Amino acid sequence: MAVTFALGATLTSVTPSHAAGTGCGGASWYALSSRTASGERMNAKYLTAAHRNLKFGTKVAVTNKRNGKTVVVRINDRGPFIRGRVLDLSKAAASHIGMIRSGTASICYRVVS
Repeated sequence: MAVTFALGATLTSVTPSHAAGTGCGGASWYALSSRTASGERMNAKYLTAAHRNLKFGTKVAVTNKRNGKTVVVRINDRGPFIRGRVLDLSKAAASHIGMIRSGTASICYRVVS
């Protein structure tokens, strides 16, 4: 069942999967040493990720569509800020799903807790 919202003269549909915290798109990885939007220090060795609006602490299963590898990450930052990308992964998380060399990957994600 899709939910439809009227926005002026435009209709926008939101599927239940989007409302429940799933999606597909591009992902990239980063390994900075600055503070994240949640206030903790970024550590490239942790399985973490940035998402535009999921609550900090949310656990998300991320699957690389090319090879089927999956990793569970914790949201602790905001981003990505590049069109078409839905997640920025830590270097460790990117390594788990085989996207270090390419730098980006086509992924699907779903909230697990």
